[in-house]
Amino acid sequence: MAESYDVLVLGSGPGGYVAAIRAAQLGLKTAIVERELLGGICLNWGCIPTKALLRSAEIFHYMQHAKDYGLIANQISADLDAVVKRSRGVAKQLNQGVTHLMKKNKIAVHMGTGVLTAKGKLTVTAADGKKTDLEAKNIIVATGARARDLPFAKADGKRIWTYRHAMTPTEMPTKLLVIGSGAIGVEFASFYNDMGAKVTIVEMLDRIVPVEDKDVSAHLEKAFKKQGMTILTQTGVEKLDVTAGGVKASIKGKDGKVTVEEFSHVIVAIGIVPNTENIGLETLGVKTERGHIVTDGACRTNVDGLWAIGDVTAPPWLAHKASHEGVIAVEAINGGHPHAMDPRNIPGCTYCHPQIASVGLTEAKAKEAGYEVKVGNFPFIGNGKAIALGEPEGFVKTVFDAKTGELLGAHMIGAEVTEMIQGYTIGKTGELTEAELMETVFPHPTISETMHEAVLGAYGKALHI
Repeated sequence: MAESYDVLVLGSGPGGYVAAIRAAQLGLKTAIVERELLGGICLNWGCIPTKALLRSAEIFHYMQHAKDYGLIANQISADLDAVVKRSRGVAKQLNQGVTHLMKKNKIAVHMGTGVLTAKGKLTVTAADGKKTDLEAKNIIVATGARARDLPFAKADGKRIWTYRHAMTPTEMPTKLLVIGSGAIGVEFASFYNDMGAKVTIVEMLDRIVPVEDKDVSAHLEKAFKKQGMTILTQTGVEKLDVTAGGVKASIKGKDGKVTVEEFSHVIVAIGIVPNTENIGLETLGVKTERGHIVTDGACRTNVDGLWAIGDVTAPPWLAHKASHEGVIAVEAINGGHPHAMDPRNIPGCTYCHPQIASVGLTEAKAKEAGYEVKVGNFPFIGNGKAIALGEPEGFVKTVFDAKTGELLGAHMIGAEVTEMIQGYTIGKTGELTEAELMETVFPHPTISETMHEAVLGAYGKALHI
């Protein structure tokens, strides 16, 4: 006989485990199904361990530039194995934390591969082949996504890597090709460049980090080139041939010419594929678009009692979006009326060097949407704290609706901007106008003062430029 629950969550990533916790808090009998590790890709193989790697690279970078701070550090070197070991240790600690949260909240955990077999029913197959039948009034699909492979050269883990291989390298690349300049691509480019590899980034579009504001893209390209990276935009990789000593890449430039260059390793970072295959969606007739599950504002699918959150649904494909969707879905299951997710209020953070953070519309997108805009831009070089930290490169850009004063978007590049963007996110969620933001007192000396100045600048009132 099937084990019965009020809520059953398929997948334990940042969307799934948060949904399970919220359901348990509301008194719903809850279970979670996970085929690999509690915490999912983000915690074990994505967001968290990559930040640990980047932190090591950042410290290594500062050690190499100690003389800029009046310090002496000789014979600096990096131990890649130790860097990776620290990263895996951080992931393990957080995995254990999620395990503890499941026990604390009395959430049943079923390890194995889950497949929907009928409405409200799911079968879990454990690693030893044992099957367990589960049923629930409501099932939340939170199976996430995986890296997209190149059709002509699948990742082999030796010379051609996805992000997962790049996190646990068996050797340090000497000459690295990164295909794709989204968040994952530029983060690994930044990490390996700081660690000593010669890095080339290839991007098919006309600028790197193409989802960001064009001014951010231009600043990052300039910064990366200054750090020694090669940036090739409007360029594609047509062929990869693995050799005994590396990978030969056939690269088609913007002029149409194809050149062949050899690299020690290649990282493929060209997007994701939702994990929607082989989980029983077809059996239930679940509606999808390009593989992603279609949902409404409360994360309902077209099948009664079936919900979906996170990377299996529409973009943006971000961990914090998945977590919030998990709460929305459970609140709706419990009879509440939660606010629908507004993608314009979801911040995005990229942890390369320099960091990038943004929320809302870019200047170009705002104009395309028909807004008359006021734009403010304040450089880090005008900020005392940034200069004192030795981090004067960067800026903050704000985009306002000229008619109403609504903050349409904010875009930042520079030191610690990923920790500051939440200020603008709160402003957008609270529907603050330029007036409230101008009247907010920012502490001195902090880099966050650039946020205030960028608001003032949009209205011709900047003080320190």
